[in-house]
Amino acid sequence: MTFQYSVDRIFAEENGVLLAEINFPHRDDKRVNITHVFVDESLRGKGIASHLMELAYGYIKGRNLLIVAKCPYAIEWFKKHPDYQDIVINVKTKPTE
Repeated sequence: MTFQYSVDRIFAEENGVLLAEINFPHRDDKRVNITHVFVDESLRGKGIASHLMELAYGYIKGRNLLIVAKCPYAIEWFKKHPDYQDIVINVKTKPTE
């Protein structure tokens, strides 16, 4: 699957059909909100959503931005992947002790 990048979105389409995407609109000049992670039903369970999170993390970190996770999937993903929390600023994503 080939992913395309835009300023606030990473996505994959095939024949005009959206297969997967993650949205991260700017909150301000230093922060983005991860608001939506989507994978088409036919592709679920293959690790694509997690891969999108990794891609978004690298893209956002490479631009020296911070993440506010708003999407329930993103929040749970960050809880399970503490190594990626260095640029996440909302406390809801911190693992519970």
